[in-house]
Amino acid sequence: MAQRDPYEVLGVPRDSSADEIKSAYRRLARKYHPDVNPGDQSAEEKFKEIGSAYSVLSDADKRAKFDRFGTTEDSPQDPFFGGQGAGFNDLFEMFFGGAAGGGRRQQRMGRDGGDIEIQLDLSLQDVLNGVQREVTIERLTECDACGGKGGEGGAPPVACQTCHGSGMVSQVRDTFIGRMQTSAPCTTCRGQGWTIKDPCKKCAGQGVAPEQSRVLITIPAGVENGNTLQIPGQGHDGMAGGSPGNLYAHLRVKRDKRFERDGQTLYAAVDATFAQAALGHSVSFEGVVEPHEVEIPAGTQPGTQIAIKNAGLPPLHGGRRGDLILQVNVVVPTKLNDTQVKLLQEFAEVSGEDAPKGESRGLLGGLFGKKK
Repeated sequence: MAQRDPYEVLGVPRDSSADEIKSAYRRLARKYHPDVNPGDQSAEEKFKEIGSAYSVLSDADKRAKFDRFGTTEDSPQDPFFGGQGAGFNDLFEMFFGGAAGGGRRQQRMGRDGGDIEIQLDLSLQDVLNGVQREVTIERLTECDACGGKGGEGGAPPVACQTCHGSGMVSQVRDTFIGRMQTSAPCTTCRGQGWTIKDPCKKCAGQGVAPEQSRVLITIPAGVENGNTLQIPGQGHDGMAGGSPGNLYAHLRVKRDKRFERDGQTLYAAVDATFAQAALGHSVSFEGVVEPHEVEIPAGTQPGTQIAIKNAGLPPLHGGRRGDLILQVNVVVPTKLNDTQVKLLQEFAEVSGEDAPKGESRGLLGGLFGKKK
């Protein structure tokens, strides 16, 4: 199967910078991530395709190979002379590195900033209404002495004189099967392709320095446990023109004492006495937003579920709230006075039940005890 054009997959032009490609990848990855599209097979396949395209365009050598040959796949033909398109350029690259007349792609000066990850604990009320949280994080910010360049007095990085900015050094040697080329990261610049001649004294040539920063994070209503929010550009600053990283807030919704959650639906228990369940009654229940008058129908059995529409949680992107499902818990008294015992004995008799004659022993232990 022919390899699909990675530029087309990410929706970027061929002359896009590394930052533009990275931005397009992150945008599409968020849109088609399996956690955002649970059970959507087409979204999952699209997510894999996006990742494959980015793996090509984020790698300078793979990108250069695709730009020249329209594929990154190894040719099934003879590696020296076979197949269409093979020839002088292939041999030149094999022995000397890069395309004939072109040379190896030069590394971009500077360095992108890293991402920062934090965890935020939320309550059920936070999920219901949405909330803003101000957090204090330690991040690497642009050095004010060198302006983030890394060099003393703001001098920028310069191309490495050893590898000429490629980040790699090559050695061609003769072997019994012919001339062979080996490549390895440049030890002078540690594979970066650039060096700092006179490092800034304040940041030691790093271009960044640690600083406490406050960030206001807006958390929308309807988030779920395990969701992650991305705050673009609030990670560590880049060096010498590199892009800043992002801040990722991983959300943890704490368990509520009264409610269990399943998506937008809430579950809770509502108590009713034996008499209320048998005769029917209206009981009050405090919901997540307002109190509800819950009608207990006559003859309600323990475990009966009663649904209250639109009394649950909102979906993440707005819309109708879920339902509140109340499970009736029939409360059986553990102690009865003489009058209550007598009345229940009479009830048992008229119901044709074997009414116990003993003292008050609780409804379960006495009146409704199993026959021996």
